[in-house]
Amino acid sequence: MLTFLAGLGLGLSLIIAIGAQNAYVLRQGIRREHILLVVAICAVSDAVLIAAGVAGLGFLVEQMPWLLVIARWVGAAFLLVYGLLAARRALSGTGETLTADGPANSRPTGRTIAVVLTTLALTWLNPHVYLDTVVMLGSVAATHGDDRWVFAAGAIAASILWFAALGYGARRLSKRLSTPRSWRIVDAMIALIMIGIAVSLVVQAIWS
Repeated sequence: MLTFLAGLGLGLSLIIAIGAQNAYVLRQGIRREHILLVVAICAVSDAVLIAAGVAGLGFLVEQMPWLLVIARWVGAAFLLVYGLLAARRALSGTGETLTADGPANSRPTGRTIAVVLTTLALTWLNPHVYLDTVVMLGSVAATHGDDRWVFAAGAIAASILWFAALGYGARRLSKRLSTPRSWRIVDAMIALIMIGIAVSLVVQAIWS
């Protein structure tokens, strides 16, 4: 139990930090759109990466730093584009129009695909995810010896709990935050986060 709680605590400490993935989950929660799908993709992705780190993939990542350099450039480009789109929405005031079930005037099939691809990109193109889950959690799990998978289970549980709380917590606040002014503030915040992370990735890629 102590090992499980150690994994849960470290997992939460790494996941809760504001980042591109959390910002997107927050926005989808406020939109009341595909929350379960987004939460599931984020949690399953984290589970796969944590398991890979515990299995020893972190050593491979450390031995092949060029993989992280590529991830930094690709991730920076994606985050920059997403951030600029959010900034344009914030400046133009083209916020969301919500119905009782979610965003109005959206095409379900095409929108679902876009949400899936965006969630996957924000998760798998972010080099910080690899450093936190594969390298950091994998390294700490190794110190627990035979109980390393119990530690991993705690970290995976932290991921599930956090993303579910973030997505569905934002959903409960969606009615209060669905005004045009609120959406401009949300999009401005997301733009700052995305562009800020993109700039930091470029700096890291140049100086690494």
